[in-house]
Amino acid sequence: MATSTPDTIVLIHGLWMTPRSWDHWVTHYENKGFRVLTPAYPGFEIEVEALRENPRIIAELTVPDTVDHLASIITDLPTPPILIGHSFGGTMTQLLVDRGLGAAAVVVDSAPTEGVRVNPPSQLRSLFPILKNPANRHKAAGFTHDEFRYAFTNTLNEEDSRAAYERYAIPAPGAWVWRYGLFANLTPRHLETWVDYSRNDRAPLLFIAGGADHIMPPSVNKSNARHYRKSSAVTEYHEYPGRSHWTCAEPGWEEVADHALAWAMEQQADRTPGPRQTA
Repeated sequence: MATSTPDTIVLIHGLWMTPRSWDHWVTHYENKGFRVLTPAYPGFEIEVEALRENPRIIAELTVPDTVDHLASIITDLPTPPILIGHSFGGTMTQLLVDRGLGAAAVVVDSAPTEGVRVNPPSQLRSLFPILKNPANRHKAAGFTHDEFRYAFTNTLNEEDSRAAYERYAIPAPGAWVWRYGLFANLTPRHLETWVDYSRNDRAPLLFIAGGADHIMPPSVNKSNARHYRKSSAVTEYHEYPGRSHWTCAEPGWEEVADHALAWAMEQQADRTPGPRQTA
C-alpha cells in the first residue's frame, strides 16, 4: 500500500533556539496548504525571554525525555508527517526516523548522531565557549553575541547578527554539548544519540548543509550521511555554498525551505510505509 500524501510538516528546533526560530518557515509552508507543527522541547513552551530568566528548565533537560516527547506528538497524528530538523533538531529527527516515524525527513546543518568522528577546527572553536569550563556540564550554557556570530551567523553583518541574537538565542543544556558533542565517541558504549545506520525500513532522509557553516560544517554532515551507506533506504546530501548555520533564517532561506519540501514530497511516490512506534 502506498503512503498517502503528507499534509503535515513537523519542524524541530535545535540547541540555543526555540520554536520561534521557525517563524518564517511556518508561514511559508502554511501558505502552501500544509498544517505545520513546531513542537518545543519539554518545558520550552514558554517564550525566549522567559527561558532566559529561568535557565534551570534548560539545564535539567534530557535527550531521552525530549525524543519521547517529540515522538508522542508525531504518533498522535493521523498520518506520518514530513520531519524537518535544524542543528541538534537534525539529530532528534534522525532518532525519530530510527523509531520508524515520519513519511520523509530532512535535516539542515545537522548535529551528528553517535559514531560521526569528524571534528573540524571551526567546530572546535564554535563549541569552545561551552567546553572550556567543565562546570558547564551542569548548567544552561549560552553564547555571547560575538560567540554566537561566529558559530551561527558568520555570513550576516553585525547589525543583522545582533538582531537575530536578541530575538532568538537562549542557553543550551551544557551536558548535551559535553556528552553528545566532541567527546561522544570517547564513550565505549551506545549513547542516546545512537541510531541503526543499516536500517532499511526507515523514511527517506536528506542532509542539507551550509558551505560556510562553522559549528556543523559540511564535512560533519557528509560523514553523517555516509554512515547510512549500508542501508537500502534513500539517503541524499545537498550543499548550499556560502550559507552559515543560520541557513533557515538568513537571506535566501526560501530556497532551502522549498528544496526540502519538494524533495520530501518526491519521495512519496510508490513508497510503502515503515512501522510506526508508539511513544
